[in-house]
Amino acid sequence: MRAEALVAPRLAVVAARAAASKKAEATVVLDVGEVLVITDAFVITSGSNPRQVRTIAEEVEAAVKRAGGGGPLRTEGLDDARWVLLDYGDFVVHVFLDEARAYYDLERLWGDVPRLSWEEPLAAAAARH
Repeated sequence: MRAEALVAPRLAVVAARAAASKKAEATVVLDVGEVLVITDAFVITSGSNPRQVRTIAEEVEAAVKRAGGGGPLRTEGLDDARWVLLDYGDFVVHVFLDEARAYYDLERLWGDVPRLSWEEPLAAAAARH
């Protein structure tokens, strides 16, 4: 397995945890690498208002940089913050406003791909605090 193939899931998990730290809702990490040649993983999450969507996107970007992943290759949607897309090449983060997430329903579209576990076990999280 290529070293790059191992980095994308790790950084996608970093992104998911960063989103959760800003109270993002229903965060999922989808392993799309077997069915989509342009990226390995999607992180899908949402916020209840545009300010929260921006805050989640900013925290994801900062956390991925701290983890050594660098910045996104492309960012779209920050102006209206209904659907912010952070494209890191090997993985893509989608931060939706709740109603936009329901409308586009990416989880249904990609419902047949595996989901990656990203939440820390409670014991590990408690040990850090």
